[in-house]
Amino acid sequence: MSQTFGATSTTDDVLAGIDLSGKRVLVTGVSAGLGVETARALAAHGAQVVGAVRDLAKAEAATAVVREQAANGGGLDLIELDLASLASVRAAADALVADGRPFDLVIANAGVMATPLGKTADGFETQFGTNHLGHFVFVNRIAGLIAPGGRFVAVASSGHRFSDVDLDDPNFDRTPYTPFEAYGRSKTANVLFAVEFDRRHRDRGVRATALHPGGINTELGRHMGQDALDALVEQINADLATEGKPPFAWKTIPQGAATSVWAGMVASADEVGGRYCENCHVSEVTDGLISPVSEGVRSYALDPDNARALWAKSEEMVGERF
Repeated sequence: MSQTFGATSTTDDVLAGIDLSGKRVLVTGVSAGLGVETARALAAHGAQVVGAVRDLAKAEAATAVVREQAANGGGLDLIELDLASLASVRAAADALVADGRPFDLVIANAGVMATPLGKTADGFETQFGTNHLGHFVFVNRIAGLIAPGGRFVAVASSGHRFSDVDLDDPNFDRTPYTPFEAYGRSKTANVLFAVEFDRRHRDRGVRATALHPGGINTELGRHMGQDALDALVEQINADLATEGKPPFAWKTIPQGAATSVWAGMVASADEVGGRYCENCHVSEVTDGLISPVSEGVRSYALDPDNARALWAKSEEMVGERF
C-alpha cells in the first residue's frame, strides 16, 4: 500500500480516490452509529449497499444521509433482519439467495454489548446468540453470493480480551453470568468465525477478516449507565497507565468505521485474510498486555483449532451444517 492509515483515519481518508461503482455490499446494523457511517462512505464512493436491520422504520430515518450523499451510481436498499431470531435470519438469507445478485463484500457490523442476562428467540444467551450465532447462520447461508475476489468482514472488538469462548457452557447455564464476560465470548466468537470462514473459502478467492473498530460512544453502550461507563473508563486508564500508555480517547464514528472499509475495500486480501485488524492495520498477538483497549489480539481468538471447534459447536446449536 502506498499510504499508511492509523487510529485517527476516517472512512473518507481511507476511501479517498477510490471508485466503488459496480460494487455491491451488504452491511448489518445500519440503523445507527458505525453501520450508518459505513453505508454512507461506501455509497458515497459508488457502491450499492444493502443494509440489514431489525427496525426498518428506525433505519429509514437514520439512513437519509446515506441516500443524500450517494454518488457515482451508489445507493441503499434496506432489508429486515433480526439476528436474535433464527427464523428472521433464515428468511432474510433465503430472500437474498432467491434474488441471486452477488456481493463483493459482506460486513457483519450489528451487535449488542453488556446486556442483562437474557435469551434470544431460540433460547441462546443474548450476546452469543445475537452477535455470533445470528451472523453465523446468516453469513453462511449467503456465502455462495460472495463473489470470487470478495470478502467477509466481522466487526469484533478488543472486548474479546475479556473471555475466550466456552463451548461447554455457551449459554451460561452453569457459569455465573457477567455482562462483559458474555460480551467477550461473543466477540472472540466473531474473530474465530472469520478465521474458519477464511480457511473454508479462500481457495475460491473469498477471504475473511475480523476487526476492532475502536472505542466509540454509540448506541452500543445503551445497556450501561453513565456511572458504569465512567467506572469502566477509569479502570481502562489505570491499566493503560500500568502499561506506560496515555489515557483512553474515544474515536469519532467516521474514525471507528474506517477499519471496516479499509479491511473490506482497501487492504490487500492476503494482508488481512484470516487476521484481526484495528486502527487500519493488521494486529499482532499480544497475550501479556492488561488493558482491553491496548492494541493486539489474544492468541485464542486466532487459534485454528479453536475456530474449527466453535464452528462445529455453532452448527450443533443452530441445527444446521455449512
